[in-house]
Amino acid sequence: MKIIILGAGQVGGTLAEHLADEKNDITVVDTNGEKLRALQDRLDIGIVTGHASDPATLESAGIADAEMLIAVTNSDEINMVACQVAHTLHRTPRKISRVRAKAYLEREEALFNRENIPIDVIIGPEQLITDSIRQLIINPGALQVMDFAGGRVQLVAVRAVHGGPIVGQELAAIRKHMPKVDTRVAAIFRQDRAIIPEGDTVVEADDEVFFIAARQHIRKVMSELRRVDKPYRR
Repeated sequence: MKIIILGAGQVGGTLAEHLADEKNDITVVDTNGEKLRALQDRLDIGIVTGHASDPATLESAGIADAEMLIAVTNSDEINMVACQVAHTLHRTPRKISRVRAKAYLEREEALFNRENIPIDVIIGPEQLITDSIRQLIINPGALQVMDFAGGRVQLVAVRAVHGGPIVGQELAAIRKHMPKVDTRVAAIFRQDRAIIPEGDTVVEADDEVFFIAARQHIRKVMSELRRVDKPYRR
């Protein structure tokens, strides 16, 4: 998959490292050429020095045929404008943006949609490890089980099937099906759109449900998920 990452800071660099390991075609954009060269010295990636929301910079990075844009600069406004430019000029299929300001997040539903600011997945400041998870799981080449936080945390994905015991259940109730497992739902994808999981979120048939657990619990999670639903390789 061809992916453009905007921002070469800690988040952008970590993403580049993870996604490059998945054999993706990665280009990182930043105004700091030194940071970019440091990344390129240790990763097989492309780099472009320039302003992330500048149409010419995005075009130099290959936005015309990119399949995904991940905007994680330190500016919410630059991230949002970059996603808008990518959508308007090039119809980039999937756009992920870090948005940290409470003023925007409180109006997320009204602001971020195809009719307004076309961002498919919002990365908020409170998500911590889940930040990387939500970004990485969109990658079609992702593995069924993935490592995060230096291998201390892992992720498993299942597709909720018709008639399965988690379909029609609120997330808060799913723990009843896995009473001996310390896990939680990190994300749900429904018809290729991300849903922020809440306790009262109801799982629907064909949802892609992503469970996160500590490494020492992942075997129990997978065992239970194999029992209740079909494990899914995205």
